[in-house]
Amino acid sequence: MRIGVDGRKIPEAAKRGPVASFDHAKELGMEGLFFRTVLDMSPTLDAGYLGEIKQRANELGMYLETGLGKVNPFATPEAPELRLIGDGDIVLGFRRMMEACAAIDCRELWVATANYKPAFTGRFAYDRFRTDVTWREQLDATARFLKKLAPIACDLGIHMNLETHEEITSFELVRLVEEVGPDTTGIVFDTANVLQRAEHPVWAAKRVAPYVRQTHIKDALIAYDGEVLDFQMRPCGGGVVDFRAVMPILAEANPHLNLSIENYESFSDRPRNPPKMIIEIADPKWLEGHPDLSVEEYADYMKMVQDYAARIASGEVMDRESFAAWAVENYHYAETVAYIKDSAAHVRGICEELGLPLSKTA
Repeated sequence: MRIGVDGRKIPEAAKRGPVASFDHAKELGMEGLFFRTVLDMSPTLDAGYLGEIKQRANELGMYLETGLGKVNPFATPEAPELRLIGDGDIVLGFRRMMEACAAIDCRELWVATANYKPAFTGRFAYDRFRTDVTWREQLDATARFLKKLAPIACDLGIHMNLETHEEITSFELVRLVEEVGPDTTGIVFDTANVLQRAEHPVWAAKRVAPYVRQTHIKDALIAYDGEVLDFQMRPCGGGVVDFRAVMPILAEANPHLNLSIENYESFSDRPRNPPKMIIEIADPKWLEGHPDLSVEEYADYMKMVQDYAARIASGEVMDRESFAAWAVENYHYAETVAYIKDSAAHVRGICEELGLPLSKTA
């Protein structure tokens, strides 16, 4: 396994561009970059430029991973570039992206089902709770679209890997992969996103491990806030995710898996006031929307939250408000680099301690 970082969120990514970002990542001790979509690298799918990026990755002995886009037809209108690259034909657009990826030997490709809506707080920030179309209808439409793309993926030797994104459960992802076929689909395991669906990361890892082909490695605070829980990204080791338990599960299923750190973005690169993300853990409508969640896993999840509350109370980790206030004023280039390095060191240290198959090139 190799440890890399998100190609979009590594600091100064936009200023440096993909080729120079590989040199930057190498300087930071990273072993690869994961660009969310191939259009992030080249909006026009310029074959020459994509080749330059791949060549630089190869020269540095680093991995390059990338992806396609959203595959939920009810969400794709929010990403017009997916249709534009196909001259109006979205299936052709995906074919062209897949062919461009295959041409640079990127065959494990990220896809996802929807977008988080930062304008809203609570369940309406997630497409899972849309009132114009049910989540079941969205999942069915997603399966149909993936089946249209499957023959293309099969011809190119590609896997379309669905992320454990904020709006979808790991149960649903496993069913999608098994319905469309694991020969052309897989899973991108985001170690923290599952928390937003009240799934325990260790339980979720066990469910998805047989199908995991890419990762977003990240951690998060989950803390009580009245009747809801707050979610806030933290460096690996600073949140609730038990990487000591998660990493052996992933390594056993896929010892060649790349571990891509997804970091909190530098406020120098993207000035913003991060949305307050909450989990309406006690709301009956929210609970009704998670029929697969067992009482046993729910109990384990809440025990995890209670244990983390003790860490906050002891002063070991900052509470949500303190971290947010500090970040708005102080979280820039150096702090983002520290976040990435600390996360990588935490994961690497656990892997080395447990004797997991880890690259020695960093």
